[in-house]
Amino acid sequence: MASMLMNSVRNCSLKSPRAVQFGKSFTFPACGTKSKKTLSKTGVKNIVLVDGVRTPFLQSGTTYADLMPHDLARTALQGLLNRTGIPKDAVDYIIYGTVIQEVKTSNVAREAALGAGFSDRIPAHTVTMACISSNQAMTTAVGMIAAGQCDAVVAGGVEFMSDVPIRHSRKMRKTMLSLNKAKTLGARLALLGSIRPAHLAPELPAVAEFSTEETMGHSADRLAAAFGVSRREQDEYALRSHSLAKRAQDEGLLSDVVGFKVPGKDIVSKDNGIRPSSMEQMAKLKPAFVKPHGTVTAANSSYLTDGASAVLIMSEEKALALGYKPKAYLRDFVYVSQDPKDQLLLGPSYATPKVLERSGLKLADIDVFEFHEAFAGQILSNLKAMDSDWFAKTYMGRTSKVGSPPLDKFNLWGGSLSLGHPFGATGCRLVTTVAHRLKKEGGQYGLVAACAAGGQGHAMVIEAYPQ
Repeated sequence: MASMLMNSVRNCSLKSPRAVQFGKSFTFPACGTKSKKTLSKTGVKNIVLVDGVRTPFLQSGTTYADLMPHDLARTALQGLLNRTGIPKDAVDYIIYGTVIQEVKTSNVAREAALGAGFSDRIPAHTVTMACISSNQAMTTAVGMIAAGQCDAVVAGGVEFMSDVPIRHSRKMRKTMLSLNKAKTLGARLALLGSIRPAHLAPELPAVAEFSTEETMGHSADRLAAAFGVSRREQDEYALRSHSLAKRAQDEGLLSDVVGFKVPGKDIVSKDNGIRPSSMEQMAKLKPAFVKPHGTVTAANSSYLTDGASAVLIMSEEKALALGYKPKAYLRDFVYVSQDPKDQLLLGPSYATPKVLERSGLKLADIDVFEFHEAFAGQILSNLKAMDSDWFAKTYMGRTSKVGSPPLDKFNLWGGSLSLGHPFGATGCRLVTTVAHRLKKEGGQYGLVAACAAGGQGHAMVIEAYPQ
């Protein structure tokens, strides 16, 4: 696929990130009034986002370093309780997403819920679907409400990269398990004598595909090369993300963030990875994955992040009965999957046209786009793929392209490159940001899309709640 894409897609038109200004002349879109049709369907239950919160997203190894994943998830749940005021026994179910599990709290949803003070009668389970784990948590909640199983569900996600599980080698693990079963001193000494220096080498985790052993960064570099996305374009987009995130943070637009008093430390109240740089500084960095000629660097990639998020999802009827003013309707959604050996990170390109078709919408109907930014090259490659008739016909069996989202509607409050990307928590951030942007900008429809490991992807249409 790579060579075909190189020849046929790399010259697709794509509005340069430089078209969106970062400096003093930049202004966020003015509020307006939309009058499009609603996506409400007769006989189908309306499901709403009541509110959403998240902890500050911090670079791993910083202020959260001595905590555990359930500490962050508990804080997000407590923040949601405080913001919504919902009684702790009024929630029917709790679902959390996570990727790298802490073995002591494998069902982190349950441990966090108990720690946050929710009723012990509320069931909770944890899901995992790589970078769309909290998206899966939310859509599972939607399904439970649509099926009449629940009226109010809390969904969320957490990731804690400061303390990932590091295992002994398999031979060492087998020896240790055998030691535990040995009944005589002689048997124990014999097992201890069998240990060799090579047995002591640990198994370090890696953000890599099990099926292909390819790291995600290497895949992102391949993707950027296939679509002809240059190093400069990637650095420009990364600078855009950090600049917009800094502006949004300074103007108080990131209102989903709740403060966290870390034990023994100060209150953390904002993300710490937002760092606008300069093209000159970014150009000095060496390739991080494909050396020496790759284009993906630390500056144009998302960074390892600790953080948690939580959202309250209800049937519209229940929300209104409890006196809430919902933020948005959660409408149609899709999941997609492709061969991870081919191209790993094209989930948004496959998912976006499908979810628009399900909703009866066109790309031009969408007022707010929030795409997960794993890598700048991944974002720009997806935009090129979406704007390619050839790609649509050859790889998706479609008659024409869906089109590329205009950058003046795209990730205007920053994205995962700048805000951070706790794998299991990003989905809830995306959905909450769409709801807030729709209200701020006066739009009616928003679209969330994300790629994920395994060659998977997700997209969801969100509709503003009438003001």
